Amino acid sequence: MTQRDTTTFEDAVVEAELTAALRFPVTVDITTTGRRSGEPRRLEIWIVNIDGLIVIGGTPGRRDWFANLSADPKLIVHFKERSQVDVPAVAAEVRDAATRRRVYEHLSTRWYRDRTPVDELVALAPTVSLRSASISDQPSTRWA
Repeated sequence: MTQRDTTTFEDAVVEAELTAALRFPVTVDITTTGRRSGEPRRLEIWIVNIDGLIVIGGTPGRRDWFANLSADPKLIVHFKERSQVDVPAVAAEVRDAATRRRVYEHLSTRWYRDRTPVDELVALAPTVSLRSASISDQPSTRWA
């Protein structure tokens, strides 16, 4: 018995657009929930695609977006360049040192390396991976 494909045409178009948008670092807005206020917090940030691992990172230091996602990992990614679509997502902190090194040594994260040594980024940079909120809550091997 084969499973019926329930993807709509619109879903397929959005997926194709997002895949194309994520070939390079892309500027998006994200909306998180304030950890203290419970209010929506929207900010502009980069996301990068590291061999299928979708990541938000930053230079070391305190970041409100990271604290908010640590308290409530649900967010909305607002694509605003090639595609203008809002995508619900779930964040997970990237803790594995080898994965963090792969992220910060990747060509698309050069901007961070130009400001902070890679060993410091691996040890201290706020870093989360994103997955679609429609995927089950079980971790995937793609999300480190």
